[in-house]
Amino acid sequence: MVARAITYLCAMIANDGEKFKKVVSHAKEYGYIYPSSEIYDGLSAVYDYGPYGSLLKNNIKEYWWKAMVQMHENIVGIDAAILMHPTTWKASGHVDAFNDPLIDNKDSKKRYRADVLIEDFMAKLDDKIHKEVDKARKRFGGSFDEAMFISTNNRVLELTDRKKQIGDRLAKAMTDGNMEELRQIIVDCEIADPESGSRNWTEVRQFNLMFSTKLGSVADAADTIYLRPETAQGIFVNFLNVQKTTRQKVPFGIAQIGKAFRNEIVARQFIFRMREFEQMEMQYFVRPGEEDNWYSYWKEHRMKWHKSLGTDDSMLKFKDHENLAHYAKAAVDIEFQFPFGFKELEGIHSRTDYDLSRHQEFSGKKLQFFDPELNQSYVPFVVETSIGCDRMFLAMLCNAYDEEQVQDDTRTVLKLPPALAPVKVAVLPLVKKDGLPEKALEIFHQLRFSHQCQYDEKDSIGKRYRRQDAIGTPYCITVDHQSLEDGTVTIRERDTMQQERVSVEEVQQVVNERVQMNLLLKKLVS
Repeated sequence: MVARAITYLCAMIANDGEKFKKVVSHAKEYGYIYPSSEIYDGLSAVYDYGPYGSLLKNNIKEYWWKAMVQMHENIVGIDAAILMHPTTWKASGHVDAFNDPLIDNKDSKKRYRADVLIEDFMAKLDDKIHKEVDKARKRFGGSFDEAMFISTNNRVLELTDRKKQIGDRLAKAMTDGNMEELRQIIVDCEIADPESGSRNWTEVRQFNLMFSTKLGSVADAADTIYLRPETAQGIFVNFLNVQKTTRQKVPFGIAQIGKAFRNEIVARQFIFRMREFEQMEMQYFVRPGEEDNWYSYWKEHRMKWHKSLGTDDSMLKFKDHENLAHYAKAAVDIEFQFPFGFKELEGIHSRTDYDLSRHQEFSGKKLQFFDPELNQSYVPFVVETSIGCDRMFLAMLCNAYDEEQVQDDTRTVLKLPPALAPVKVAVLPLVKKDGLPEKALEIFHQLRFSHQCQYDEKDSIGKRYRRQDAIGTPYCITVDHQSLEDGTVTIRERDTMQQERVSVEEVQQVVNERVQMNLLLKKLVS
């Protein structure tokens, strides 16, 4: 069954690169991610987090929460219900506008989002531009002027102009809801099915992504309600409750971590796009007219959060939205370079006063803030930061996964930030005799009051090191015969494999200093 599940997952991402296949396989083998309901052959685009996956996910959420709420005195948190009054989704626009434009290939029988097919084609044009620039850089060497080349080279100008024309057509078609035009763009660009190469496409049609259910004991008399497709609306409808009970003044923010549900028809790339997922969102309420400054602030601050985890600058970039949502004044994605390309990790959106104004209109209740400095009431504007917890989890795995040649062996290691690693420290007796297990258990029982620890005495010490490397454990403490003589142990560091000897009395302090989350938080204010 395990082999079959891994084969199934790898088949889904066969075109996404060898590394991604290995990450997916590693996640299953080492207890990070399991296919949901696997004994019944699974449920498409739904996954379970295993023992180590649940720990890593909780650590990611804890770091986000501390960075957002604990480190900002004017941001508070809530936990809103998943089920909300159905008028909520009418007011937010989800009932009428929360749709994906879908298109089928008649030959392969595969289904795709039409807008994503077009965006992927535009990304290929970008790749061609970059190749032209790289070729010129190699040809001209140190005298190469990239800006001049981009602005004068005929081939680059042609590709840039074509990309702009397609982008403009896509933006207008999406804004107008023009499904015929979306299909025509696909035809004009000669976009083929990524798997079969066929260009035999159906018409494009809209599909609403919300899951509906019934509220009440008798289905025929029950009201139709929805599983929330995003967590933001629970914040907006509680705006006044939170503001009054916490006595916050604008600007202030409300943060939330919670589940959301979308009936994704085209769900691929493992946990990157799922039907049940978790969001970490913060809505920041500001004075009208100050939203641009706060939009810039949160762009910079959120990028700093990602880089604090040690992610290389080349793996992250901003991408401005060319096709803005109906509520947005401006929007940008923080993209991460997954093995299958740069994809959205987090969105920062300037949402104007759309959400509060709409809920004010549909509920008949005023959702305004009286500003004592201005001596007037107004509906605040909103700047949103929204990150997918599951996508962040996947980005961490992809970034951490590594294979290294060590002498005549290859070790697989997850180089996770120590503060986020599922297991912080493993305690290992060198051999299972001579009083070493007893001493190791003594240290283990002391450390587990402060950290998630493991004790392991099975197999050779080398195999145990490799197991902990694959799990991502940053430190291993080995108890050997010298430990019984002078009260010292070795601490092995995962990434460098270097070992140092410290006294048993120092172990707690050394581990505390190296795995504490404060080390990450301090980077945000430096």
